[in-house]
Amino acid sequence: MSIKTFDIVISGASFAGLALARSLRLALGKDLTIALVDRAAGPPSGDDTRAFAIWAGARNVLNAIGVWRALESAAQPMTTIEITDSALEDGLRSALLTYDATTADGAVAGYIVPSYDLHRALFATLDGDANVTWIAPAEAEGLAADTAGITTTLADGQTLRSALTVAAEGRRSRLRDAAGIKTTGWGYGQRGIVAIVQFTEDHHGTAIQHFLPGGPFAILPMTGNRACITWSSAEDEAARVLALDDAGFLAEIDKRAGGRFGEITLVAKPQSWPLDVKIARSLKAPRFALVGDAAHGVHPIAGQGVNLAFRDVAALTECLTDAARLGFDLGHAEALERYERWRRFDTTMSAAAYDGLNRLFSIDNVLLRAARGAGLGALDRVGMLKSMIVEEAAGLTGDTPKMVRGELV
Repeated sequence: MSIKTFDIVISGASFAGLALARSLRLALGKDLTIALVDRAAGPPSGDDTRAFAIWAGARNVLNAIGVWRALESAAQPMTTIEITDSALEDGLRSALLTYDATTADGAVAGYIVPSYDLHRALFATLDGDANVTWIAPAEAEGLAADTAGITTTLADGQTLRSALTVAAEGRRSRLRDAAGIKTTGWGYGQRGIVAIVQFTEDHHGTAIQHFLPGGPFAILPMTGNRACITWSSAEDEAARVLALDDAGFLAEIDKRAGGRFGEITLVAKPQSWPLDVKIARSLKAPRFALVGDAAHGVHPIAGQGVNLAFRDVAALTECLTDAARLGFDLGHAEALERYERWRRFDTTMSAAAYDGLNRLFSIDNVLLRAARGAGLGALDRVGMLKSMIVEEAAGLTGDTPKMVRGELV
């Protein structure tokens, strides 16, 4: 079988892989050739009922690569974020901490965007691009790098040659393993549950995070007075809830929602998956880089996984573009080392913070809950500190890539 040659091979055509391909095509010129390898062929299907919190930094990236305009009609701005900490049997869940969901310059800090709409908009930017070759359904499984380039082998025997290969395959990346990159991780004994519901009362763009002993429960406002319900629960409790009929499942949601926003109807049936964390010990190998969940699969408690992925995309695009402008090839070691240095602190600290929050608020202890409540109440009275937290969540603090700041590369 002949070897196919490209400038860059990207394995994985979900959010991170598609965004990276699009940003590199824009930044590195019309002659850049990319191979996109993915297990699924064709445009995204509508069977993913998740919704994502797209914070301001990620929104800037999507705008820079020409995707945001196609998403605006499906994106629900968050106006307020409420935090509670209560027992499951509590009939009233008072907000202990409330954020005004705007950035320092008064802009919207975050939006809730359906997964399908985001995937479809990213796919559309590359569909018909003659310099992007889709190789699907296929799966990359092997790597061999040398001074001149890197060879990527696929499970069906195809061989691809490029200056750089990027794994955007998710937290069970085969190429990451093939590159010899180890991971650190653990399971939580929890499952994430997601469903789409409709309310009879206006949610006014309010996002709610209930910290419950079984795990966090979130109401993420969507357009059309819908909401994406996401919660983490112990495996046995999740199995019980998922086995219920629609009426029983909605009763469980209502118990956790505390009666907010009126009556609830089910729009999309629940989906679930086991929760774990998996962090790569390195983000690169010779002529090879990791982005998205292949680099850092984190707990979904803060809804930051896809935002971290888009920051990876912005950073890697900037590193490669700067190297190319200096005359280096796209797999140059210094460009990849710069990328790893840039993204290592953000990903490690984020993973630790989300893990710590999940563990802290999952402890069902009356005294500890009282202490947490006192702490959240004190924080609620410090406007400047709350503003700083919103800026951090929005991805606008620290040494951010140009696209995250809304600038062109």
